[in-house]
Amino acid sequence: MNSPLRSIRGMNDILPQDIHYWQSLENTAEQVFAAFGFEEIRLPLLEKTEVFTRAIGSATDVVSKEMYSFNDRNDESLSLRPEGTAGVVRAALQNGLLYAGVRRLWYSGPMFRYERPQKGRSRQFHQIGAELFGAPDADADAEILMLGSHLWKSLGLHNLRLEINSLGNSQERARYRDKLYAFLGAHRDELDDQTNERAERNPLRVLDSKDPKVRLLLEDAPLLAEHLGEDSRAHYQQLKRYLDKLGIEFNENPRLVRGLDYYCHTVFEWITDDLGAQGTVCAGGRYDKLIELQGGKPFAGIGFAMGEERLIELLGQKGDIVPPLQHAFLVAVGENSAESALELAYDLRAGIPELRLIANLGGGSFKTQFKRADRSNALFALVLGEEELRNGKVAVKFLRSGEGQLNLDRGAVGDWIRSYIAAL
Repeated sequence: MNSPLRSIRGMNDILPQDIHYWQSLENTAEQVFAAFGFEEIRLPLLEKTEVFTRAIGSATDVVSKEMYSFNDRNDESLSLRPEGTAGVVRAALQNGLLYAGVRRLWYSGPMFRYERPQKGRSRQFHQIGAELFGAPDADADAEILMLGSHLWKSLGLHNLRLEINSLGNSQERARYRDKLYAFLGAHRDELDDQTNERAERNPLRVLDSKDPKVRLLLEDAPLLAEHLGEDSRAHYQQLKRYLDKLGIEFNENPRLVRGLDYYCHTVFEWITDDLGAQGTVCAGGRYDKLIELQGGKPFAGIGFAMGEERLIELLGQKGDIVPPLQHAFLVAVGENSAESALELAYDLRAGIPELRLIANLGGGSFKTQFKRADRSNALFALVLGEEELRNGKVAVKFLRSGEGQLNLDRGAVGDWIRSYIAAL
């Protein structure tokens, strides 16, 4: 006998008892995005590897260590998407969605990175992201942060803090990179091998280290803010004025960087202390050179991506999201009852789109079917027995409230159910 197959490590099932959290998050996000004028775009899971190596940077951990890449039958390198922004830019360029004013897009779905699975971090994970193109000024930065802030309020999440920083432009960042590289090189003996390797490939990523020894050492490191030019400083100051005016609280974090090479100017994260080490639930920033890197004409962009798994955990801690009510279970016993029950179920579902109705399948006695009805968590059972079939009636037996049984004409059942559901 073959042993049961299991899922791939780090790629997890989302089970029926948990799906209502995902649906609540995704439905709320869709409503908030629509309120801000964002349109949905759906992207393929597979892209040419170059879509990500051009955008993310070959020196990043994502490209050098974490991508699922392979050559297809035509010997072309393909990759499962490790993030969404590069694919959105590719799709927007390919399909002519840019250059006619500001464009607002959002996406959702699974992403893939070959990481060590741990709490809050899987190899297949899910993101919802928003991208705003064609607006180079700080008002767009404020708009995208207002979008995030509005989403947290709509979800009832009040324990997130916003951290912001400016990375400046590419020239300013390159000058700072050289200074930081020199600083880290002078302290090579005090750093572990992994940090030294990261410093060689991408010194800015060392700023994101969670190692207490590294963080202590970085207190004496040069600051990127000291290397910003006048225009970059003005952009950052304007953003902070907007946030103050909007009442969006924020903390400045001069060590905040993003792990992907395409970011510039404003970067940000929303962080919680309720998830342990995996505290970042949403992050993003400005990427004004990315569209050019992907082969388009220069065009500004800013966006963010949120991790659904971490947000689901926060929503679960709140405990106020419940599965949708199961309204009815259809019980039928007697000659020709199955045919009549299926006809009734068809009519009710067609006439009452919001009705949640489970029809008994596979026959069984009244006792057996009522056990199934009870396990379904339905509020009431619709009963078609021999007497009901003979008299054109449907009995309603309440399974939770203890109310007395009703006997309705078959033609009146739909109106009664509509009124019952409306009163819930």
